[in-house]
Amino acid sequence: MSKQEEYLQVKEAAELLGVCPNTVRNWGKVGKVDEYRHPLNGYRMFRKSDLEALARMLRAPSRTAATRKS
Repeated sequence: MSKQEEYLQVKEAAELLGVCPNTVRNWGKVGKVDEYRHPLNGYRMFRKSDLEALARMLRAPSRTAATRKS
């Protein structure tokens, strides 16, 4: 883990994304967002830039929803 990049723990990641912590854990498990492990304590860590990109994707309207409105 690079010291220059900011990493967040599960609770912080959940707050940033507006979801519950278990959702973040599941998304990490299935690969929706990359998860890392803290080298000393093994806690799940998520790169803030990855979470921000995921948040943008979650907020973007889907094409399917847009075509249903037409």
